[in-house]
Amino acid sequence: AIIHLAAIAAPGDARKMPQRAWDVNFQGTMNLAYAVMEYAPEARFVFVGSSEAYGASFVDAAKVPIKETAALKPMNVYGATKAAADILIGQLAYDGLKAIRFRPFNHTGPGQTVDYVVPAFAKQLAEIASGVGVPRISVGNLSAYRDFLDVRDVVRAYADAALNDVTSEVLGGVFNLSSGRPVQIQSILDMLIELSGSDVDVEVDPKRLRGSEIAVAAGDNRAAFEALGWKPEIDLRRTLGDVLEDWKIRIAR
Repeated sequence: AIIHLAAIAAPGDARKMPQRAWDVNFQGTMNLAYAVMEYAPEARFVFVGSSEAYGASFVDAAKVPIKETAALKPMNVYGATKAAADILIGQLAYDGLKAIRFRPFNHTGPGQTVDYVVPAFAKQLAEIASGVGVPRISVGNLSAYRDFLDVRDVVRAYADAALNDVTSEVLGGVFNLSSGRPVQIQSILDMLIELSGSDVDVEVDPKRLRGSEIAVAAGDNRAAFEALGWKPEIDLRRTLGDVLEDWKIRIAR
């Protein structure tokens, strides 16, 4: 089995380097998939896409958790590259590639870089708690709602897809990895501040704001449960606490 995660994974990086993002995320996926079909045709190919591929379909869904049958309408470079690669792998499944496609929603955990919202908050709060930083945290848009998972739950789905026996219907299939419960970014920040025990001022940094912001993004995870028996198990509060503790340890070092 091959679990294909390699990508220009931060949307901000893809926006700054669009040609590089297309070369890696789409062309790189094509190269790998065709190599597998030629040299390891019996290998299972687990492709990790992204919920960003749905893009404008979240607006069409009117805040209802989105299903895998929704149209792919990406609104940024990263989402477009992942959508194109997703379609490619789906087509190659008809040509014999033993593919399983995932569309994970936002996930986080200890070790994630500050290019993403939860560690960006957690690092600043860890610095404040240690006395390294002033009691002020810079944020972007706090009004958006996103579907958050723990990375350990997400990786469990990849491992199960690669290692467990699956039915023929699963091969060639595509599955959301999501909780189905959108959480406002403001609530994420509030919970992290509470966990940190710090009294902080919050200020909006215009550099952290993005264009084409989707108000609510959530995914329906029933297909993954029915096909693979997968569902998220780790509570969001535990996830946020683990990320914060990870940053406290890093700052202390």
